[in-house]
Amino acid sequence: MTGTVFDIGYQRYSGTREGIRRSRLAIFKDSLRITLGLGRGGRAKILPWFFLVVLTFIALMMALIAGAAERMGGPGASDNLPKHLDYYGIASIILFVFAAVVGPELLCRDRREGVINLYLVRPVTGTDYIAARWLAFVTVLTIGACWLPQIILLLGLAAGDADPAQYMRTHWLDVPKFLLAGVVMAVYAATVALLTASFTTRRAYASVFLVGLFIISTPFTAGMASEMGDSVAGRWISLFNLTNIPVHVNDVIFGQVSELTEEAPAAQLSAAVKVAWYLLWTAGPAALLWWRYRRISA
Repeated sequence: MTGTVFDIGYQRYSGTREGIRRSRLAIFKDSLRITLGLGRGGRAKILPWFFLVVLTFIALMMALIAGAAERMGGPGASDNLPKHLDYYGIASIILFVFAAVVGPELLCRDRREGVINLYLVRPVTGTDYIAARWLAFVTVLTIGACWLPQIILLLGLAAGDADPAQYMRTHWLDVPKFLLAGVVMAVYAATVALLTASFTTRRAYASVFLVGLFIISTPFTAGMASEMGDSVAGRWISLFNLTNIPVHVNDVIFGQVSELTEEAPAAQLSAAVKVAWYLLWTAGPAALLWWRYRRISA
């Protein structure tokens, strides 16, 4: 019995073995590309970049309106116009729709096409996978959807002021506030969106459910709270407005009540209650998301 040996060019890998860190970094980079539609067709880029442009445009228009008010009405004419405190309240629903539409793409396709089984081999675990996906999504939301518009707003407000340098010296404390509030908004939106996506293999189902949940919770809780009048029960019911949960924390960070939440009964609750409620709605879903993917890899 005879046989033939063919040399088809296979060679042993002789390079540096980078270990689990390299695998985590690869998933993180891939998640950034998926979120922004990079390296994919034009249709994949439309939604994420559309939302980022709209959010930036909102900040730009706020700056232009404030600058026009200063020029036409004189110094102080823009004091009552929306500023950094109000931006996240104004843009919150767009930010959440962005997370609801784009976020499920990070998880649903991998489960539907079975790619998750290729990721979840040693040494990569379910924790590594979901942590990298979550961190990448939070990074895009924080930098692109929260910080960039606020920076544009800050520069626009300074440019529209009679003394830009003095404006920056007066309002420099707004910078750490809107940076921290941006992280608060991004972490909440990313966590809730990815948790919802973890229950289905169809991105459209996750997106429609989450968008509906955000939109319906606003009039439903407002109506219920108004029926209760100025009561403790009405304030607690108002907390179930999912759109306002991180915006209340934004108010705590700035030490003022934004235009979006000034009429919400929950605005009368203490800062500790608002922060604790946010942590419950963020840490709880995050723990459940981790548990689901840890169980998958077991």
